[in-house]
Parts: sequence; structure tokens; C-alpha cells
Amino acid sequence: MREHIQNRRYHVEIIPPKQDSEKLDADLAQFADRYRRVMGSGYCACITDNAMGLLAFQGLETIEYLGLPLPADQVMIHLNTFHTKPGLDEILGCGLRMGLKYLLVVSGDGSDRLPRLQPSDVGARGVSSVTSVELIAYIRARYPSYALGAAFNPYEPPDHEFDKMERKLAAGASFIVTQPIIERHPVVDELLRRYPRVPTVVEAWMTKKLYLLSDVVGYKIPEDAAYSPIDTLRKLHAWYPLCGVYLSLLGFKVQYPIVEKLWKNMPEASA
Repeated sequence: MREHIQNRRYHVEIIPPKQDSEKLDADLAQFADRYRRVMGSGYCACITDNAMGLLAFQGLETIEYLGLPLPADQVMIHLNTFHTKPGLDEILGCGLRMGLKYLLVVSGDGSDRLPRLQPSDVGARGVSSVTSVELIAYIRARYPSYALGAAFNPYEPPDHEFDKMERKLAAGASFIVTQPIIERHPVVDELLRRYPRVPTVVEAWMTKKLYLLSDVVGYKIPEDAAYSPIDTLRKLHAWYPLCGVYLSLLGFKVQYPIVEKLWKNMPEASA
């Protein structure tokens, strides 16, 4: 597990088609093309779960419908708390049947169109709502063959976020994925200092649209701030050489060939 998360340098985000898409066939074809490209590069495809609260097709059903391969060490499915109990178990059972190994478990983005798990659904006591902590504990108890990832938000008050991380690890998480960072972050440095044995993936923001990042991390980033995603990615490798890198909102037409060349020049890639 440690070798996979740290040495497979790139974890490439792929968003499944939205359920209300007016060009579903084209969106499915684009998903398949991007997925196959990530597989061919030897990276890990990371499939989101109703990102930003927008109702989309589930990752595993999309992969299965398109007849795509699922190498166990090259696919990570996001799973959040906005599901029914039968829907959750259907996803987890399907993942086992298809040979899925890696899940990134998050609380998730909700909307009025999405149901949410209740504490009784996952056997949680003493809580009023289900968070990623309770969902991790449920999956670890019922589906122990999965390797479970937990999210870390360096923009939250550190004491609060480190307390949550302790609970996530105690519940069964075995690796960490940070929120996007656009500079060397002292809280991420502290995360790596506290958990040197836990594989960690730092997230790179691969679009110049910083206003979207403001929505993700919860604080205002000046929209006129100069930002180069590729330059920042290079710096992330220098700042965090032992970490994998999650590529969020990667541009497949222009950025992907640059990213491939960058990865091939990494010592771990050619070893």
C-alpha cells in the first residue's frame, strides 16, 4: 500500500457524466477516452462521487457500462455520505465483484436532490449525522478488503482537523489525500511530520480558475493572483518528494502531455 500511494506519482481526477447531460453519449465517450489514457500512462484514475453536489452517474456503474478494465492498483473511487443505505451497499458490493481496492471516503457535497446516510444505517451511536469517520468505520467493519483513504483539509483550524484525522485513522483509514494546495503549506508539513508512516497524496489544482478553489477550500483567494498550475506542480514535487500527487481538474488536451513528460523525468518513474 505504501509503495503504491507514494510511488505512483499521479492520481488523475475524472468526473463521470452528469445524469441530466444533454450530450450523454459524447460525455461517456470522453470519460472512456480519459480513463483509458490514464490507464495507459500507468497512473491512478480517481473517480468522483457527485462532485460539488451535482448528480452524476456513479463511477463503478460508468466503468462497467463502458466495459472498461479495472486494474486494482490503478483505480480509486470516491465515496461520500450522500447515499441511501441500499445504494451504499450496492456500490460496495459491486466494487468487490469488480476487483476494486481503493476508496477515498469523504463526507461529500450535498444537495436537495441527494439522500444522506443516517447514523442507524451505519451502526453509529452518539452522533447526529454521518461523517466520513462513521462511513470509514462502517466500511472497515463490513468490507475489510478495501484500502480506505481519508481527506485532510489544511485550511481548517489545525487542532480541529488533526483531531478529525486521528478519528479517521482510528476508524480504519490507511492513507491520506489533502485538499488542493497551491504553495508549500505549514499544516501539510505538520501532517507529514505527525504521520510519517501513513502514505499521503497532496492535491494539485490544475486550473487557473482560482475562484473555484475558493469554493473548495472555503476561503477567498484573490482572482487576480498570478497562478501557473504546471509551475506549481513542479514545486509540489520538490516540496513533497515522497508524496503522490492528485491532479484536480486536469486539462487533458494541453496539460496532460506536459504532465506525462514531467512524470517520466521523475527518478521513481524511471527506476
